[in-house]
Amino acid sequence: MEPSIALISARGDSRRANGIFVLFVAIPSALRTPPAGDFFGFQPSTFGLQLCPMPEAESVNLKEKVRHLPDKPGVYLMRDRLGRIIYVGKAKSLKKRVSSYFMPSRAARELHPKIRTLISLIANFDTIEVKSEPEALLLEGRLIKEWRPKYNTDFTDDKRFLLVRVDPAEPLPRFRLTRLRKDTRSRHFGPFAHSGLLRKTLAQMRRQFGILLGDATPRLLPDGRWQLYDDVRQELYGWPNEVTEADYRARVEEACAFLDGKSREWLAQLREEMAAAAGKHEFEKAAELRDIVFALEGTLQKTRKFERNHPVVATDTDAMRALGEALGLPAPPRTLECFDISHISGTFVVASMVHFADGRPDKNNYRRFQIKSFIGNDDFRAMEEVVGRRYRRLREEGKPFPDLVVIDGGRGQIGAALKAFALIEAEPPALIGLAKKHETIIFPDERPPLNLPLAHPALGLLQRLRDEAHRFANTYNADLRSKKIRESVLDDFEGLGDVRRAALLAHFGDIDRLRAATEEQIREVPGFGPKLAAELHAWLRA
Repeated sequence: MEPSIALISARGDSRRANGIFVLFVAIPSALRTPPAGDFFGFQPSTFGLQLCPMPEAESVNLKEKVRHLPDKPGVYLMRDRLGRIIYVGKAKSLKKRVSSYFMPSRAARELHPKIRTLISLIANFDTIEVKSEPEALLLEGRLIKEWRPKYNTDFTDDKRFLLVRVDPAEPLPRFRLTRLRKDTRSRHFGPFAHSGLLRKTLAQMRRQFGILLGDATPRLLPDGRWQLYDDVRQELYGWPNEVTEADYRARVEEACAFLDGKSREWLAQLREEMAAAAGKHEFEKAAELRDIVFALEGTLQKTRKFERNHPVVATDTDAMRALGEALGLPAPPRTLECFDISHISGTFVVASMVHFADGRPDKNNYRRFQIKSFIGNDDFRAMEEVVGRRYRRLREEGKPFPDLVVIDGGRGQIGAALKAFALIEAEPPALIGLAKKHETIIFPDERPPLNLPLAHPALGLLQRLRDEAHRFANTYNADLRSKKIRESVLDDFEGLGDVRRAALLAHFGDIDRLRAATEEQIREVPGFGPKLAAELHAWLRA
Protein backbone atom coordinates (compact mmCIF):
# COMPACT_ATOMS: atom_id res chain seq x y z
CA MET A 1 0.00 0.00 0.00
CA GLU A 2 1.43 3.34 -1.00
CA PRO A 3 1.29 6.52 1.09
CA SER A 4 -2.07 8.23 0.69
CA ILE A 5 -2.66 11.93 0.52
CA ALA A 6 -5.81 13.89 1.20
CA LEU A 7 -6.60 17.58 1.06
CA ILE A 8 -9.04 18.26 3.91
CA SER A 9 -10.92 21.51 4.40
CA ALA A 10 -10.26 23.00 7.81
CA ARG A 11 -13.92 23.97 8.24
CA GLY A 12 -15.84 21.80 10.65
CA ASP A 13 -12.67 20.17 12.01
CA SER A 14 -11.04 20.64 15.40
CA ARG A 15 -7.65 20.94 13.65
CA ARG A 16 -8.59 24.10 11.85
CA ALA A 17 -7.68 27.63 11.14
CA ASN A 18 -10.01 29.75 9.01
CA GLY A 19 -9.29 29.59 5.30
CA ILE A 20 -6.58 26.97 5.68
CA PHE A 21 -6.52 23.51 4.19
CA VAL A 22 -4.49 20.76 5.81
CA LEU A 23 -2.62 18.16 3.78
CA PHE A 24 -2.51 14.76 5.44
CA VAL A 25 -0.12 12.14 4.12
CA ALA A 26 -0.64 8.61 5.42
CA ILE A 27 2.56 6.54 5.50
CA PRO A 28 2.00 3.03 6.90
CA SER A 29 4.69 2.37 9.43
CA ALA A 30 5.05 -1.26 8.45
CA LEU A 31 6.17 -0.36 4.93
CA ARG A 32 9.46 1.11 3.78
CA THR A 33 8.43 4.19 1.82
CA PRO A 34 10.50 6.89 0.18
CA PRO A 35 10.72 10.25 1.91
CA ALA A 36 7.76 12.47 1.19
CA GLY A 37 10.00 14.83 -0.73
CA ASP A 38 11.13 12.05 -3.05
CA PHE A 39 7.62 10.73 -3.53
CA PHE A 40 5.71 13.93 -4.19
CA GLY A 41 8.49 16.10 -5.51
CA PHE A 42 8.65 18.55 -2.58
CA GLN A 43 9.61 18.67 1.06
CA PRO A 44 6.66 19.16 3.44
CA SER A 45 8.59 21.61 5.56
CA THR A 46 8.86 23.95 2.60
CA PHE A 47 5.12 24.63 2.84
CA GLY A 48 4.80 24.38 6.59
CA LEU A 49 2.97 21.06 6.29
CA GLN A 50 2.93 18.37 8.93
CA LEU A 51 3.03 14.63 8.30
CA CYS A 52 0.31 13.11 10.49
CA PRO A 53 0.01 9.40 11.25
CA MET A 54 -3.27 7.99 9.99
CA PRO A 55 -5.09 4.73 10.71
CA GLU A 56 -3.93 1.79 8.63
CA ALA A 57 -7.28 -0.02 8.65
CA GLU A 58 -8.21 1.54 5.33
CA SER A 59 -4.99 0.22 3.75
CA VAL A 60 -5.75 -3.25 5.02
CA ASN A 61 -9.29 -3.03 3.69
CA LEU A 62 -8.06 -2.04 0.24
CA LYS A 63 -5.63 -4.95 0.11
CA GLU A 64 -8.38 -7.25 1.28
CA LYS A 65 -10.68 -5.95 -1.47
CA VAL A 66 -7.97 -6.53 -4.06
CA ARG A 67 -7.48 -10.09 -2.83
CA HIS A 68 -11.12 -10.91 -3.56
CA LEU A 69 -11.26 -9.35 -7.03
CA PRO A 70 -12.01 -11.73 -9.94
CA ASP A 71 -9.44 -12.57 -12.59
CA LYS A 72 -11.88 -11.33 -15.23
CA PRO A 73 -12.35 -8.28 -17.49
CA GLY A 74 -13.96 -5.20 -16.07
CA VAL A 75 -13.77 -1.54 -15.15
CA TYR A 76 -12.46 -0.07 -11.91
CA LEU A 77 -13.29 3.32 -10.36
CA MET A 78 -10.76 4.88 -7.99
CA ARG A 79 -12.17 7.17 -5.30
CA ASP A 80 -10.60 9.73 -2.98
CA ARG A 81 -11.34 10.22 0.71
CA LEU A 82 -14.48 12.21 -0.09
CA GLY A 83 -15.83 9.40 -2.25
CA ARG A 84 -15.28 11.26 -5.52
CA ILE A 85 -14.31 9.25 -8.59
CA ILE A 86 -10.82 10.42 -9.56
CA TYR A 87 -9.90 7.77 -12.12
CA VAL A 88 -11.66 5.15 -14.24
CA GLY A 89 -9.75 2.36 -15.94
CA LYS A 90 -10.38 -0.90 -17.78
CA ALA A 91 -8.70 -4.23 -17.20
CA LYS A 92 -8.32 -7.60 -18.86
CA SER A 93 -7.94 -8.93 -15.33
CA LEU A 94 -9.40 -6.78 -12.54
CA LYS A 95 -7.34 -8.61 -9.93
CA LYS A 96 -3.99 -8.06 -11.67
CA ARG A 97 -4.66 -4.52 -12.83
CA VAL A 98 -6.01 -3.10 -9.58
CA SER A 99 -3.34 -4.83 -7.49
CA SER A 100 -0.68 -3.05 -9.56
CA TYR A 101 -1.78 0.23 -7.95
CA PHE A 102 -0.69 -1.06 -4.57
CA MET A 103 2.75 -2.33 -5.50
CA PRO A 104 5.81 -1.99 -3.23
CA SER A 105 7.13 1.53 -2.88
CA ARG A 106 10.38 0.76 -4.71
CA ALA A 107 8.44 -0.08 -7.87
CA ALA A 108 6.14 2.91 -7.34
CA ARG A 109 9.11 5.30 -7.45
CA GLU A 110 9.64 4.35 -11.10
CA LEU A 111 6.15 5.50 -12.08
CA HIS A 112 5.32 8.83 -13.69
CA PRO A 113 4.82 11.57 -11.06
CA LYS A 114 1.20 12.02 -12.11
CA ILE A 115 0.50 8.32 -11.52
CA ARG A 116 2.25 8.44 -8.16
CA THR A 117 0.07 11.35 -7.13
CA LEU A 118 -3.04 9.48 -8.28
CA ILE A 119 -2.05 6.43 -6.23
CA SER A 120 -1.49 8.57 -3.17
CA LEU A 121 -5.06 9.90 -3.39
CA ILE A 122 -6.81 6.52 -3.64
CA ALA A 123 -8.90 5.85 -0.55
CA ASN A 124 -11.31 3.29 -2.01
CA PHE A 125 -12.32 1.71 -5.30
CA ASP A 126 -15.27 0.00 -6.98
CA THR A 127 -15.26 -2.52 -9.82
CA ILE A 128 -17.74 -3.59 -12.48
CA GLU A 129 -17.21 -7.03 -14.00
CA VAL A 130 -18.09 -7.52 -17.69
CA LYS A 131 -17.86 -10.41 -20.14
CA SER A 132 -15.09 -9.24 -22.46
CA GLU A 133 -12.44 -6.61 -23.10
CA PRO A 134 -14.51 -4.78 -25.75
CA GLU A 135 -17.31 -4.36 -23.23
CA ALA A 136 -14.81 -3.07 -20.69
CA LEU A 137 -13.47 -0.59 -23.24
CA LEU A 138 -16.94 0.73 -24.02
CA LEU A 139 -17.97 0.97 -20.40
CA GLU A 140 -14.74 2.72 -19.46
CA GLY A 141 -15.35 5.40 -22.07
CA ARG A 142 -18.95 5.97 -21.03
CA LEU A 143 -18.14 6.24 -17.34
CA ILE A 144 -15.32 8.67 -18.02
CA LYS A 145 -17.57 10.85 -20.14
CA GLU A 146 -20.24 10.74 -17.45
CA TRP A 147 -18.04 11.42 -14.41
CA ARG A 148 -15.07 13.26 -16.02
CA PRO A 149 -12.54 12.10 -13.41
CA LYS A 150 -9.62 14.41 -12.75
CA TYR A 151 -6.94 11.93 -13.82
CA ASN A 152 -8.55 10.70 -17.05
CA THR A 153 -7.74 12.51 -20.27
CA ASP A 154 -8.09 9.97 -23.10
CA PHE A 155 -11.89 9.87 -23.32
CA THR A 156 -13.00 13.37 -22.43
CA ASP A 157 -13.01 14.52 -26.05
CA ASP A 158 -15.64 11.87 -27.05
CA LYS A 159 -13.46 10.73 -29.96
CA ARG A 160 -12.67 7.18 -28.94
CA PHE A 161 -15.45 5.08 -30.50
CA LEU A 162 -17.40 5.05 -33.73
CA LEU A 163 -21.15 5.53 -33.91
CA VAL A 164 -23.53 4.92 -36.80
CA ARG A 165 -25.70 7.97 -37.50
CA VAL A 166 -28.94 7.97 -39.49
CA ASP A 167 -30.73 11.27 -40.14
CA PRO A 168 -34.47 10.65 -40.70
CA ALA A 169 -34.90 14.22 -41.95
CA GLU A 170 -33.11 13.34 -45.19
CA PRO A 171 -35.30 12.23 -48.11
CA LEU A 172 -33.13 9.10 -48.35
CA PRO A 173 -31.43 8.59 -44.97
CA ARG A 174 -27.82 7.43 -45.24
CA PHE A 175 -25.82 5.36 -42.77
CA ARG A 176 -22.76 7.38 -41.77
CA LEU A 177 -19.93 6.87 -39.30
CA THR A 178 -19.31 9.54 -36.69
CA ARG A 179 -17.56 9.94 -33.34
CA LEU A 180 -19.79 12.66 -31.93
CA ARG A 181 -23.51 13.00 -31.24
CA LYS A 182 -23.75 16.44 -32.82
CA ASP A 183 -27.50 16.59 -33.37
CA THR A 184 -30.46 15.23 -31.48
CA ARG A 185 -32.72 14.65 -34.48
CA SER A 186 -30.56 11.79 -35.82
CA ARG A 187 -30.63 8.21 -34.63
CA HIS A 188 -27.31 6.95 -33.29
CA PHE A 189 -26.24 3.34 -32.86
CA GLY A 190 -23.25 2.26 -30.83
CA PRO A 191 -20.64 3.05 -29.75
CA PHE A 192 -18.72 0.21 -31.40
CA ALA A 193 -15.33 -0.88 -30.11
CA HIS A 194 -14.16 -2.60 -33.34
CA SER A 195 -14.01 -0.06 -36.14
CA GLY A 196 -12.77 -2.60 -38.69
CA LEU A 197 -15.59 -5.03 -38.01
CA LEU A 198 -18.08 -2.18 -38.06
CA ARG A 199 -17.00 -1.07 -41.55
CA LYS A 200 -17.31 -4.66 -42.82
CA THR A 201 -20.73 -4.90 -41.23
CA LEU A 202 -21.95 -1.74 -42.96
CA ALA A 203 -20.66 -3.01 -46.30
CA GLN A 204 -22.60 -6.23 -45.79
CA MET A 205 -25.69 -4.28 -44.68
CA ARG A 206 -25.60 -2.37 -47.94
CA ARG A 207 -25.80 -5.68 -49.79
CA GLN A 208 -28.44 -7.15 -47.51
CA PHE A 209 -30.78 -4.18 -47.16
CA GLY A 210 -29.98 -2.02 -50.19
CA ILE A 211 -29.14 1.10 -48.17
CA LEU A 212 -26.95 4.12 -48.85
CA LEU A 213 -23.65 4.58 -47.04
CA GLY A 214 -21.54 7.63 -46.34
CA ASP A 215 -21.78 10.48 -48.81
CA ALA A 216 -23.52 8.60 -51.62
CA THR A 217 -25.43 10.98 -53.89
CA PRO A 218 -28.64 9.43 -55.26
CA ARG A 219 -30.28 11.06 -58.28
CA LEU A 220 -33.96 12.06 -58.46
CA LEU A 221 -35.53 10.72 -61.66
CA PRO A 222 -38.29 12.50 -63.64
CA ASP A 223 -40.90 9.96 -62.51
CA GLY A 224 -40.26 10.79 -58.82
CA ARG A 225 -38.22 7.69 -58.08
CA TRP A 226 -34.60 7.75 -56.93
CA GLN A 227 -31.58 6.17 -58.59
CA LEU A 228 -29.40 5.10 -55.68
CA TYR A 229 -26.11 4.51 -57.52
CA ASP A 230 -24.67 5.36 -60.89
CA ASP A 231 -23.80 1.71 -61.51
CA VAL A 232 -25.76 -1.50 -61.18
CA ARG A 233 -23.90 -2.99 -58.21
CA GLN A 234 -27.01 -2.93 -56.10
CA GLU A 235 -28.97 -5.04 -58.58
CA LEU A 236 -26.36 -7.78 -58.21
CA TYR A 237 -27.73 -8.41 -54.72
CA GLY A 238 -31.38 -8.53 -55.75
CA TRP A 239 -32.30 -4.91 -55.05
CA PRO A 240 -33.64 -2.56 -57.73
CA ASN A 241 -31.43 0.46 -58.17
CA GLU A 242 -34.44 2.75 -58.74
CA VAL A 243 -36.80 3.07 -55.77
CA THR A 244 -39.47 5.31 -54.32
CA GLU A 245 -38.80 7.20 -51.11
CA ALA A 246 -41.30 5.02 -49.22
CA ASP A 247 -39.68 1.79 -50.42
CA TYR A 248 -36.25 3.02 -49.41
CA ARG A 249 -37.41 4.10 -45.95
CA ALA A 250 -38.76 0.58 -45.41
CA ARG A 251 -35.24 -0.70 -46.10
CA VAL A 252 -33.83 1.80 -43.61
CA GLU A 253 -36.18 0.59 -40.89
CA GLU A 254 -35.06 -3.00 -41.43
CA ALA A 255 -31.41 -1.97 -41.25
CA CYS A 256 -31.99 0.08 -38.10
CA ALA A 257 -33.74 -2.88 -36.49
CA PHE A 258 -30.68 -4.95 -37.29
CA LEU A 259 -28.38 -2.42 -35.59
CA ASP A 260 -30.75 -2.46 -32.62
CA GLY A 261 -29.93 -6.13 -32.16
CA LYS A 262 -32.67 -7.87 -34.15
CA SER A 263 -30.12 -9.91 -36.09
CA ARG A 264 -31.11 -13.52 -35.35
CA GLU A 265 -32.88 -14.32 -38.64
CA TRP A 266 -30.18 -12.91 -40.90
CA LEU A 267 -27.38 -14.60 -38.96
CA ALA A 268 -29.25 -17.91 -39.06
CA GLN A 269 -29.65 -17.55 -42.83
CA LEU A 270 -25.93 -16.85 -43.27
CA ARG A 271 -24.99 -19.86 -41.16
CA GLU A 272 -27.25 -22.09 -43.28
CA GLU A 273 -25.61 -20.77 -46.45
CA MET A 274 -22.17 -21.35 -44.91
CA ALA A 275 -23.02 -24.96 -44.02
CA ALA A 276 -24.46 -25.58 -47.48
CA ALA A 277 -21.35 -24.20 -49.16
CA ALA A 278 -19.10 -26.36 -47.00
CA GLY A 279 -21.25 -29.41 -47.83
CA LYS A 280 -20.70 -28.72 -51.54
CA HIS A 281 -16.93 -28.31 -50.92
CA GLU A 282 -17.19 -24.62 -51.87
CA PHE A 283 -14.72 -23.76 -49.16
CA GLU A 284 -13.84 -20.27 -50.37
CA LYS A 285 -17.50 -19.24 -50.30
CA ALA A 286 -17.94 -20.87 -46.89
CA ALA A 287 -14.91 -19.00 -45.57
CA GLU A 288 -16.27 -15.72 -46.93
CA LEU A 289 -19.63 -16.33 -45.24
CA ARG A 290 -17.84 -17.29 -42.03
CA ASP A 291 -15.98 -13.97 -42.06
CA ILE A 292 -19.26 -12.11 -42.63
CA VAL A 293 -20.88 -13.86 -39.66
CA PHE A 294 -17.84 -13.11 -37.54
CA ALA A 295 -17.96 -9.42 -38.48
CA LEU A 296 -21.68 -9.15 -37.77
CA GLU A 297 -21.48 -10.93 -34.43
CA GLY A 298 -18.35 -9.09 -33.38
CA THR A 299 -19.98 -5.76 -34.14
CA LEU A 300 -23.43 -6.32 -32.70
CA GLN A 301 -23.27 -8.90 -29.96
CA LYS A 302 -20.86 -6.98 -27.74
CA THR A 303 -22.79 -3.77 -28.22
CA ARG A 304 -26.12 -5.41 -27.50
CA LYS A 305 -24.70 -6.99 -24.34
CA PHE A 306 -23.22 -3.72 -23.21
CA GLU A 307 -26.35 -1.69 -23.89
CA ARG A 308 -28.40 -4.20 -21.91
CA ASN A 309 -26.16 -4.38 -18.87
CA HIS A 310 -24.95 -0.84 -18.62
CA PRO A 311 -27.49 1.63 -19.96
CA VAL A 312 -26.54 5.25 -19.61
CA VAL A 313 -28.90 7.38 -17.54
CA ALA A 314 -28.65 11.12 -17.29
CA THR A 315 -28.44 11.24 -13.51
CA ASP A 316 -29.46 8.99 -10.65
CA THR A 317 -32.09 11.54 -9.62
CA ASP A 318 -33.61 11.49 -13.10
CA ALA A 319 -33.66 7.69 -13.07
CA MET A 320 -35.40 7.52 -9.69
CA ARG A 321 -37.96 10.10 -10.76
CA ALA A 322 -38.60 8.25 -14.02
CA LEU A 323 -38.95 4.96 -12.14
CA GLY A 324 -41.46 6.43 -9.72
CA GLU A 325 -43.53 7.82 -12.58
CA ALA A 326 -43.39 4.58 -14.59
CA LEU A 327 -44.55 2.49 -11.61
CA GLY A 328 -47.15 4.99 -10.41
CA LEU A 329 -45.46 5.51 -7.04
CA PRO A 330 -46.33 8.55 -4.91
CA ALA A 331 -42.66 9.62 -4.81
CA PRO A 332 -39.36 8.61 -6.44
CA PRO A 333 -38.01 5.45 -4.73
CA ARG A 334 -34.80 6.42 -2.95
CA THR A 335 -34.06 2.97 -1.49
CA LEU A 336 -34.34 -0.18 -3.56
CA GLU A 337 -33.62 -3.82 -2.73
CA CYS A 338 -33.39 -6.68 -5.22
CA PHE A 339 -33.38 -10.45 -4.60
CA ASP A 340 -31.85 -13.12 -6.83
CA ILE A 341 -31.55 -16.92 -6.44
CA SER A 342 -28.51 -18.81 -7.74
CA HIS A 343 -27.85 -22.56 -7.88
CA ILE A 344 -26.18 -25.24 -9.99
CA SER A 345 -28.74 -27.93 -10.84
CA GLY A 346 -30.30 -27.62 -7.42
CA THR A 347 -27.02 -27.68 -5.49
CA PHE A 348 -25.33 -24.83 -3.67
CA VAL A 349 -28.62 -22.92 -3.60
CA VAL A 350 -27.96 -19.37 -2.41
CA ALA A 351 -29.64 -16.00 -2.63
CA SER A 352 -28.45 -12.43 -2.74
CA MET A 353 -30.01 -9.12 -1.80
CA VAL A 354 -28.46 -5.87 -2.96
CA HIS A 355 -29.42 -2.42 -1.71
CA PHE A 356 -29.33 0.81 -3.74
CA ALA A 357 -29.61 4.19 -2.05
CA ASP A 358 -30.26 7.26 -4.22
CA GLY A 359 -29.58 5.21 -7.32
CA ARG A 360 -26.18 3.92 -6.19
CA PRO A 361 -25.05 0.57 -4.73
CA ASP A 362 -24.91 0.65 -0.91
CA LYS A 363 -22.69 -2.36 -0.31
CA ASN A 364 -22.80 -2.06 3.46
CA ASN A 365 -26.42 -3.19 3.22
CA TYR A 366 -25.84 -6.11 0.85
CA ARG A 367 -26.88 -9.50 2.25
CA ARG A 368 -26.38 -13.09 1.11
CA PHE A 369 -28.25 -16.18 2.21
CA GLN A 370 -27.80 -19.93 2.24
CA ILE A 371 -31.11 -21.74 1.88
CA LYS A 372 -31.92 -23.54 5.11
CA SER A 373 -35.55 -24.68 4.91
CA PHE A 374 -35.17 -27.35 2.21
CA ILE A 375 -32.72 -29.17 -0.05
CA GLY A 376 -33.13 -29.12 -3.80
CA ASN A 377 -34.17 -26.81 -6.61
CA ASP A 378 -37.23 -24.68 -5.86
CA ASP A 379 -36.81 -21.01 -6.71
CA PHE A 380 -40.22 -20.11 -5.28
CA ARG A 381 -39.57 -21.63 -1.85
CA ALA A 382 -36.08 -20.12 -1.82
CA MET A 383 -37.48 -16.67 -2.61
CA GLU A 384 -40.13 -17.02 0.09
CA GLU A 385 -37.49 -17.98 2.66
CA VAL A 386 -34.99 -15.18 2.01
CA VAL A 387 -37.59 -12.42 1.68
CA GLY A 388 -39.12 -13.52 4.97
CA ARG A 389 -35.74 -13.66 6.72
CA ARG A 390 -34.74 -10.23 5.44
CA TYR A 391 -37.83 -8.30 6.46
CA ARG A 392 -38.49 -10.18 9.68
CA ARG A 393 -35.01 -9.07 10.72
CA LEU A 394 -35.61 -5.45 9.70
CA ARG A 395 -38.89 -5.36 11.60
CA GLU A 396 -37.29 -6.86 14.73
CA GLU A 397 -34.51 -4.26 14.58
CA GLY A 398 -36.98 -1.42 14.06
CA LYS A 399 -35.48 -0.46 10.70
CA PRO A 400 -37.54 0.85 7.78
CA PHE A 401 -38.40 -1.23 4.74
CA PRO A 402 -37.08 -0.01 1.35
CA ASP A 403 -39.20 2.15 -0.93
CA LEU A 404 -39.22 -0.56 -3.61
CA VAL A 405 -38.50 -4.30 -3.64
CA VAL A 406 -37.50 -5.84 -6.98
CA ILE A 407 -37.73 -9.60 -7.48
CA ASP A 408 -35.66 -11.23 -10.21
CA GLY A 409 -38.38 -13.27 -11.89
CA GLY A 410 -42.04 -13.36 -12.82
CA ARG A 411 -45.37 -13.94 -11.14
CA GLY A 412 -44.28 -17.12 -9.37
CA GLN A 413 -41.42 -15.37 -7.60
CA ILE A 414 -43.62 -12.36 -6.82
CA GLY A 415 -46.23 -14.65 -5.29
CA ALA A 416 -43.55 -16.25 -3.12
CA ALA A 417 -42.38 -12.84 -1.91
CA LEU A 418 -45.92 -11.75 -1.05
CA LYS A 419 -46.46 -15.00 0.84
CA ALA A 420 -43.34 -14.25 2.88
CA PHE A 421 -44.71 -10.85 3.92
CA ALA A 422 -48.01 -12.48 4.86
CA LEU A 423 -46.26 -15.08 7.03
CA ILE A 424 -44.38 -12.44 9.00
CA GLU A 425 -47.58 -10.35 9.15
CA ALA A 426 -45.98 -7.30 7.57
CA GLU A 427 -47.37 -4.89 4.99
CA PRO A 428 -45.15 -5.17 1.90
CA PRO A 429 -43.67 -2.04 0.35
CA ALA A 430 -44.01 -1.37 -3.37
CA LEU A 431 -42.96 -4.59 -5.09
CA ILE A 432 -42.37 -5.61 -8.71
CA GLY A 433 -40.77 -8.43 -10.66
CA LEU A 434 -38.34 -8.02 -13.55
CA ALA A 435 -38.53 -10.88 -16.05
CA LYS A 436 -35.22 -11.27 -17.87
CA LYS A 437 -36.34 -12.48 -21.29
CA HIS A 438 -37.99 -9.26 -22.44
CA GLU A 439 -37.10 -7.03 -19.46
CA THR A 440 -40.79 -7.02 -18.57
CA ILE A 441 -41.94 -5.38 -15.34
CA ILE A 442 -44.49 -7.55 -13.53
CA PHE A 443 -46.86 -6.06 -10.96
CA PRO A 444 -48.32 -7.97 -7.99
CA ASP A 445 -51.83 -6.67 -8.69
CA GLU A 446 -54.09 -6.72 -11.74
CA ARG A 447 -52.08 -4.20 -13.74
CA PRO A 448 -50.80 -5.57 -17.07
CA PRO A 449 -47.06 -6.18 -17.54
CA LEU A 450 -45.03 -3.12 -18.50
CA ASN A 451 -42.33 -3.00 -21.17
CA LEU A 452 -40.31 0.21 -21.08
CA PRO A 453 -38.16 1.35 -24.02
CA LEU A 454 -34.59 0.04 -23.80
CA ALA A 455 -33.23 3.58 -23.43
CA HIS A 456 -35.68 4.50 -20.63
CA PRO A 457 -33.74 5.68 -17.54
CA ALA A 458 -36.07 3.77 -15.21
CA LEU A 459 -35.34 0.50 -16.99
CA GLY A 460 -31.63 1.29 -16.86
CA LEU A 461 -31.76 1.69 -13.09
CA LEU A 462 -33.72 -1.56 -12.67
CA GLN A 463 -31.27 -3.44 -14.89
CA ARG A 464 -28.28 -2.19 -12.93
CA LEU A 465 -29.98 -3.22 -9.69
CA ARG A 466 -30.96 -6.66 -11.01
CA ASP A 467 -27.58 -7.33 -12.62
CA GLU A 468 -25.77 -6.40 -9.41
CA ALA A 469 -27.95 -8.85 -7.47
CA HIS A 470 -27.20 -11.50 -10.08
CA ARG A 471 -23.45 -10.85 -9.85
CA PHE A 472 -23.49 -10.91 -6.06
CA ALA A 473 -25.42 -14.21 -5.95
CA ASN A 474 -23.18 -15.89 -8.52
CA THR A 475 -20.06 -14.76 -6.69
CA TYR A 476 -21.35 -16.25 -3.44
CA ASN A 477 -22.32 -19.47 -5.22
CA ALA A 478 -18.84 -19.74 -6.75
CA ASP A 479 -17.21 -19.08 -3.36
CA LEU A 480 -19.20 -21.91 -1.76
CA ARG A 481 -18.34 -24.32 -4.57
CA SER A 482 -14.66 -23.38 -4.37
CA LYS A 483 -14.66 -23.85 -0.61
CA LYS A 484 -16.30 -27.26 -0.95
CA ILE A 485 -13.71 -28.33 -3.51
CA ARG A 486 -10.83 -27.18 -1.30
CA GLU A 487 -12.24 -28.94 1.74
CA SER A 488 -12.62 -32.19 -0.21
CA VAL A 489 -8.81 -32.35 -0.34
CA LEU A 490 -8.93 -33.87 3.15
CA ASP A 491 -10.72 -36.92 1.73
CA ASP A 492 -7.39 -38.08 0.29
CA PHE A 493 -5.63 -38.20 3.66
CA GLU A 494 -5.80 -41.74 5.01
CA GLY A 495 -6.91 -42.26 8.58
CA LEU A 496 -9.05 -39.13 8.73
CA GLY A 497 -12.69 -39.93 9.42
CA ASP A 498 -15.73 -37.69 9.33
CA VAL A 499 -15.45 -36.76 13.01
CA ARG A 500 -11.82 -35.64 12.83
CA ARG A 501 -12.39 -33.87 9.48
CA ALA A 502 -15.29 -31.95 10.97
CA ALA A 503 -13.20 -31.12 14.04
CA LEU A 504 -10.41 -29.71 11.85
CA LEU A 505 -12.75 -27.50 9.84
CA ALA A 506 -14.58 -26.36 12.95
CA HIS A 507 -11.27 -25.40 14.59
CA PHE A 508 -9.59 -23.66 11.63
CA GLY A 509 -12.61 -22.52 9.62
CA ASP A 510 -11.37 -23.61 6.19
CA ILE A 511 -8.65 -25.57 4.44
CA ASP A 512 -6.51 -22.50 3.77
CA ARG A 513 -6.08 -21.73 7.47
CA LEU A 514 -5.39 -25.41 8.12
CA ARG A 515 -2.61 -25.41 5.51
CA ALA A 516 -1.01 -22.44 7.25
CA ALA A 517 -1.20 -24.06 10.71
CA THR A 518 1.82 -25.43 12.59
CA GLU A 519 2.07 -28.92 14.07
CA GLU A 520 1.48 -27.45 17.50
CA GLN A 521 -1.72 -25.76 16.36
CA ILE A 522 -3.00 -28.99 14.77
CA ARG A 523 -2.35 -30.87 18.04
CA GLU A 524 -4.78 -28.49 19.73
CA VAL A 525 -7.64 -30.08 17.77
CA PRO A 526 -9.44 -32.84 19.71
CA GLY A 527 -8.41 -36.28 18.44
CA PHE A 528 -5.01 -35.23 17.06
CA GLY A 529 -1.96 -36.50 18.90
CA PRO A 530 1.67 -35.67 18.05
CA LYS A 531 2.02 -38.46 15.45
CA LEU A 532 -1.19 -37.76 13.54
CA ALA A 533 -0.61 -34.00 13.70
CA ALA A 534 2.92 -34.42 12.30
CA GLU A 535 1.71 -36.69 9.47
CA LEU A 536 -1.10 -34.33 8.50
CA HIS A 537 1.20 -31.30 8.68
CA ALA A 538 3.73 -32.99 6.38
CA TRP A 539 1.00 -34.20 4.00
CA LEU A 540 -0.51 -30.72 3.63
CA ARG A 541 2.90 -29.37 2.61
CA ALA A 542 3.82 -32.20 0.27
